[in-house]
Amino acid sequence: MRNTIEKNAKLLALFAVACTALIAFVNFLTKDKIKEQEQQQLISTLSSIIDPNSHNNSISQTCIIIKDTQLGEEPQKAYLATNNNTPIAAAITTTAPDGYNGNIFLLVAINIDGSISGVRTIKHQETPGLGDKVELRKSQWILSFNGKQILDENDNRWGVAKDGGMFDQFTGATITPRAVVNAVKRTTNYFNQHKAELFNTAANCSANAEIG
Repeated sequence: MRNTIEKNAKLLALFAVACTALIAFVNFLTKDKIKEQEQQQLISTLSSIIDPNSHNNSISQTCIIIKDTQLGEEPQKAYLATNNNTPIAAAITTTAPDGYNGNIFLLVAINIDGSISGVRTIKHQETPGLGDKVELRKSQWILSFNGKQILDENDNRWGVAKDGGMFDQFTGATITPRAVVNAVKRTTNYFNQHKAELFNTAANCSANAEIG
């Protein structure tokens, strides 16, 4: 009986080792493909919020790491668009920490004049059918930021309608859009305060940097 148990244990151990080796091998074979897909997704997202005809550099490769609590607790990334080295716009990753179900991760693109070029929700855990309307595939709401500007750091128009602001809230869900509006406002304020510094910093993100 003991010999049988030991034999089965050895077979299970060999099976576990074989499975681990197989998973590692598959990961090795697919990691470059995954990186390539992530890079293509990044380029597609950046192109959707910054006009590709407005710049002549590779935005995805002109990336810098930034640290500021206005944008979140973790380091964020700024993707810079230039035309013959003239600043055009920046797409900055940012975190709204006060979503209904936790962090909402965003990419906010801002033109050099301070107007919003576009906003996209990258990742969230908001309630399906309510808070998930911050996704473009669920609702056009995220497009309401396009072209908006902040008059000053305390511009009280930057809020949801329930708070006297200019952005619609969702039926049955105010917390999520409020969190996104506040995060976009903070990010835009950050850009307006630091844009000269951003465009004078050498690219320092890792190769094939993904969003977030």
